Amino acid sequence: MLARPAELLASDLQSSGSRIKSLAWFELDVKPMPDQITMKRASDDARGGKSVSTQAGEFVREEFHHIREGKHGARSAKQAIAIGLSKARRAGVKLAPPGAGKASDKVRRQAERDYRRGQDGNGHVSHRRSRAVLDALKREGHSAASTRAISRQVRAAARHKTPTERAMAAEKAVATKGSQRLSIIGRKAARTRRLQ
Repeated sequence: MLARPAELLASDLQSSGSRIKSLAWFELDVKPMPDQITMKRASDDARGGKSVSTQAGEFVREEFHHIREGKHGARSAKQAIAIGLSKARRAGVKLAPPGAGKASDKVRRQAERDYRRGQDGNGHVSHRRSRAVLDALKREGHSAASTRAISRQVRAAARHKTPTERAMAAEKAVATKGSQRLSIIGRKAARTRRLQ
């Protein structure tokens, strides 16, 4: 149905008696839901027994990809990550909202709302709001998806963790890799040590 021109779709809807105010959202190619490939990757991760943060990571990856290809921009890498996590929760990934003290009340309320929406099933999508959000993001820059911006965000996030938390995260990362992947990572680490 999405492959058909907007005019044909409009005539179909009018003939069926649907009350539609505007179809401008359709012509702009606004997709409030994530790409099908991202949904498949996330469901494959869930089937493979991977953590919810890994599943949500697929949606964050998609956001950075959209910024890089010029679909829209973002004010910062942090905003791009937040959009990806929101999409993940709304798509049904069981990523719990941040706990008390981890984020502001406003952010926590929004995360809870997104989580409920994803678990209860998607309801009505406001096309006017979707279009307004996309238009606002189109006015933002594209440097949020640069390697430098992402690196800065990752380092800032790591600074908020204790050394013990960082060590535990590293151990968990090692546990989720296969032996072949660990071998590749080890060789890369040895190379970078020699360069220093």
